[in-house]
Amino acid sequence: MVELLLPLLLLLLPFLLYMAAPQIRKMLSSGVCTSTVQLPGKVVVVTGANTGIGKETAKELAQRGARVYLACRDVEKGELVAKEIQTTTGNQQVLVRKLDLSDTKSIRAFAKGFLAEEKHLHILINNAGVMMCPYSKTADGFEMHIGVNHLGHFLLTHLLLEKLKESAPSRIVNVSSLAHHLGRIHFHNLQGEKFYNAGLAYCHSKLANILFTQELARRLKGSGVTTYSVHPGTVQSELVRHSSFMRWMWWLFSFFIKTPQQGAQTSLHCALTEGLEILSGNHFSDCHVTWVSAQARNETIARRLWDVSCDLLGLPMD
Repeated sequence: MVELLLPLLLLLLPFLLYMAAPQIRKMLSSGVCTSTVQLPGKVVVVTGANTGIGKETAKELAQRGARVYLACRDVEKGELVAKEIQTTTGNQQVLVRKLDLSDTKSIRAFAKGFLAEEKHLHILINNAGVMMCPYSKTADGFEMHIGVNHLGHFLLTHLLLEKLKESAPSRIVNVSSLAHHLGRIHFHNLQGEKFYNAGLAYCHSKLANILFTQELARRLKGSGVTTYSVHPGTVQSELVRHSSFMRWMWWLFSFFIKTPQQGAQTSLHCALTEGLEILSGNHFSDCHVTWVSAQARNETIARRLWDVSCDLLGLPMD
């Protein structure tokens, strides 16, 4: 009897998972931003806002009345998304500006243009990223993961920091990942030239995001600017475009993967929730503070990474 039922169960399993998918997603997506804060007169920058989590984050912030900048590498795609958000929210203050985080010239050009255009900046969401790229380098010779995910946002934040201070209270949200637990900061191999693994390179860069957040919070105490790192969850997005294996895994376990809207909730929570200032520097998942790896709690590594990042980018080590 068991021999007869087993093939039947295997045939029915995909259908059962499909039927249960909404409940499964709900169970795995317990974190929802409940803040009712409105943002008229506030200015926001979201990197990588032309797709996935960034797009959903930008849409919600626009819905709340903010003037939102979509900082994107693909301006044409960004313009289409901006029009979609404008139509959906009725907010016409959704603007697209070119930002290529793999090129420091583009980052500096974006910051220069923004600072000339805007008197304030209240929320910066460092959302863009790359994952599991074949070994390659940025325009400035940095390994792609550490260059885009960490150094690009490090430079952008530095260039916009005075504006954030002038606009205080203001917030910085850095999108990291649970994958940071597998990360290590190998200062002798930061650019992956001695040894390289695409999956681990992503993990290293996500650890760098958390270390950057913690050191930035320490340096910003008393400034009115607070900062948070977030794990958005496992989200259906274009982030896995460089890996056919990961695309297959995402498809296989699609029933368990968050939608971009669900993935945006923790970023929104950290950007909007009142009274969160005392938690500056913390790491969040599902809209709650969560634990990080021992490496991510190492203040010595965080400070050294800050100094090394400044050196690589030609910034003062103040």
